[in-house]
Amino acid sequence: MSKLYFRYGAMNCGKSTALMQVMHNYTERGMQAIIVKPYTDTKGGDQVVSRLGITKQVDVIVKRDANVIDEIMIWRDRHGKIDCILVDEAQFFTRNQIDQFFEIAVKQDIPVICYGLRTDFLMKGFEGSERLLLLAHSLEELKTICRCGRKAILNGRKINGEFVFEGEQVAIDGENHVEYESLCADCYFMYKESKVNV
Repeated sequence: MSKLYFRYGAMNCGKSTALMQVMHNYTERGMQAIIVKPYTDTKGGDQVVSRLGITKQVDVIVKRDANVIDEIMIWRDRHGKIDCILVDEAQFFTRNQIDQFFEIAVKQDIPVICYGLRTDFLMKGFEGSERLLLLAHSLEELKTICRCGRKAILNGRKINGEFVFEGEQVAIDGENHVEYESLCADCYFMYKESKVNV
């Protein structure tokens, strides 16, 4: 039986870069891995984009109401055997879609490696991430650092260069003047409290 993996971390910890490295490893060995991402993630269009400037074509883009199993099997019928499924921005998938990735790993015996965030800019869980934390056979934290040098575990949202602590859960990095910065808990609360005291 193959496994469902969840590799998570704060923004800028190298999730997309790691995904592309795994893709390269499979390709180099003559195996076929595919990249799946949610339709919600409009950054890069039909590509995975790393902050290092590396891009990779996505094989399957899944809409929020789509059945993941159907989408993957359609791809397999057209292109052949799948040796691994690499999932970018896994936090944006629904609970049911994560269940479907789990089912693919177990019943189809295809490893599924999901990369994503645990929490949003308000420290709230994403639906997909919460389900992955419950179901994944393997959990791995990818680490990065805060501007102060400590380990970053949270994601600060900036609009026009200023930290904000209200708004919709989903706002894509690089769109509408939105950007994110990975922060340690101390810095996160320092910026949050400075906004309250203004």
